[in-house]
Amino acid sequence: MGVGLIKGITVVAPPQEIGSAAFEHIKKINTSWVCFVPYGFIKPGHSQVLYGSQWQWWGEKKEGVLTCILEAKKQGLKVMLKPQIFIPNGWTGSLDFESEEDWNRWETSYRTYILDFATLAAQQQVEMFCIGTEFDKTTVKRQKYWQKLIADVRNIYPGVVTYSANWDSFEKIPFWKHLDVIGISGYFPLDDETNPEVSLLITKWKPVVKKLADYSHKHGRKILFTEYGYMSVDGCAGKVWEIEKNKDKLNINHKAQSHSFEALWQSFSGQEFWAGGFVWKWFPDGMGHEGYPEKDYTPQGKPAEKVLAQWFSK
Repeated sequence: MGVGLIKGITVVAPPQEIGSAAFEHIKKINTSWVCFVPYGFIKPGHSQVLYGSQWQWWGEKKEGVLTCILEAKKQGLKVMLKPQIFIPNGWTGSLDFESEEDWNRWETSYRTYILDFATLAAQQQVEMFCIGTEFDKTTVKRQKYWQKLIADVRNIYPGVVTYSANWDSFEKIPFWKHLDVIGISGYFPLDDETNPEVSLLITKWKPVVKKLADYSHKHGRKILFTEYGYMSVDGCAGKVWEIEKNKDKLNINHKAQSHSFEALWQSFSGQEFWAGGFVWKWFPDGMGHEGYPEKDYTPQGKPAEKVLAQWFSK
């Protein structure tokens, strides 16, 4: 792949315009890459992808994405652009349609969305582009569509191309051979203990590391954690989908978050197959959070930030 070990952070699209100061802190903790996510939306029960609307946040629209790319590059940061679909009260992994008409509407609008940002990525010499995130059903049911989409992206964009599979479905993705790197949302559930020790989590990682190493070798591609992270709450190394739902009942726990990051980096650092990853997530200038940053995935201003800074410096 030729991009080195990616020490990356996903920067939340800010509601309002930001400048270079927002990226200086990221640079200070030895980050080498940032990921920008210009969200598109699908209304529940509909198939049309909507994006670039006036009601969207500044950082989700093309002008905002462009500014963020330029400001990041001023800091010497490399960039992955990761257009991602949000479905209110839904999940892309469950996206499915009964009629061919709905499939065609979704495929046409999603292609327009992806190629629009692939064009921007090419124009700004963005280093990596992600064509989709956690489409568990569509990637299996509509394989020819995805292969054609990859080819269309490559006709526009000359950089590294990946896809972000969910941690429990990456083995079902049928088109890794057409991509440059295997992207995985690395939220592997390890242990539900409130305050897990680093040594315990490293033990829990061992079979996962072995599985990923074998999979990487089989496909001749390195594995990138397109997302990884932990909420700063009790038991954050467990089942993230349950933790998110129960966050209001869980105590703030910086130790558990720090230990989880430490164990991940101890487990994967130096593994030849691992290309690094992008921490989920960082609020630029403190903007874009959903009201609970003290419990959210962000490491900023928490002990976990120092853990990452140490690993990123190596």
